[in-house]
Amino acid sequence: MIYQERLLKILKSTHVSEKTSIQSEKYNTFVFKVARYATKTDIKNAMNMLFSIKTNNINTVVISGKSKGTANNIGHRSNWKKAYVVLEKNQKIDFINIIE
Repeated sequence: MIYQERLLKILKSTHVSEKTSIQSEKYNTFVFKVARYATKTDIKNAMNMLFSIKTNNINTVVISGKSKGTANNIGHRSNWKKAYVVLEKNQKIDFINIIE
């Protein structure tokens, strides 16, 4: 039960950009913002539990936050992690029907 709750917190949102939309069309790859503590097996299990799909490959990248601010007020954006999820052939995610 605790592991299922942890899996629900792993996937935070989809990361949408021009590059990710091209990758999803050509290579059947989707990009998600994930929790910093998430491992590849956790991401795979979360995808299987939420979307009932099989993944072929998962690559993760930690994006470091930028330093922002003026001369007196310096801040730092937080680091975050994204996952490139390659689906197996004939698998796809239908985000519209999942929401309804």
